[in-house]
Amino acid sequence: MATAKFDIKSYAGFKPITLLCLVILYAPLVVVTIYSFNVSKSITVWEGLSLRWYADVFVGPESEKFKLAARNSFVIAIIAATVSTSIATLAATAMVRGGRFRLRTLSFGLISLPLMVPEIVTAVATLIFFNAIGFDRGLLTILLAHIAFCIPFAYLPISARMQGIEDSFEQAAMDLYATKRQAFTRILLPLMMPGIISGFLLAFIVSLDDFIITNFVKGAGVETLPTAIFGSVKQGLKPNIMAISTMLLSVSVVMVTISYFVSKSDNTK
Repeated sequence: MATAKFDIKSYAGFKPITLLCLVILYAPLVVVTIYSFNVSKSITVWEGLSLRWYADVFVGPESEKFKLAARNSFVIAIIAATVSTSIATLAATAMVRGGRFRLRTLSFGLISLPLMVPEIVTAVATLIFFNAIGFDRGLLTILLAHIAFCIPFAYLPISARMQGIEDSFEQAAMDLYATKRQAFTRILLPLMMPGIISGFLLAFIVSLDDFIITNFVKGAGVETLPTAIFGSVKQGLKPNIMAISTMLLSVSVVMVTISYFVSKSDNTK
């Protein structure tokens, strides 16, 4: 007996609810983007198009603060994404290609734990840990916290990619007298590359945009772009903050788009 396909779109109210959710999610981002081009200092009154606030980000009175914060954010994000992706690649190899081993389920749970635990809990726990071992807070504590937090985000696309690669490729290589290391580095690793790149980009964005954990573990006088934006907003919402937010949003959108298309590529054919 054939089973009818389940189509959620056929339910009454699907389209209005979907549209409402999209408006709630993206309307604030659209408003911020539009008003970042407003010539007026007001964030509510539209007076015409201008790029003055984008120029203010680079040459305005607060430009040095934002440049330093952006430099910190990008350096931390690049290093954290690189290290977390390397660890995630090794973890995915062990979990997917390592066969059955003791504590396999527990290992997967530990890898996935940061995704399930509220970020505020992770931030508080990380802060308590650094204080307990007497570690001075600064850029290094932010980097270590980001590496730990980004590992599961890098692991998921890498693991998904590896699960889609048949082990017959490695078996064929070893039948041709390749060692396990050669089969991994010359066969499996190139096939995994789209997943690795996707995992790196996802970890990079998570690190770049993180505020909660960064705000807890950063030291005095150390700022990343999200914490610098938050500090300026507490003094009043200004149009240059909208310009910075729009640029940060653009970077995130570009990275996520690249990650999506890279993960969809298939070089096993």
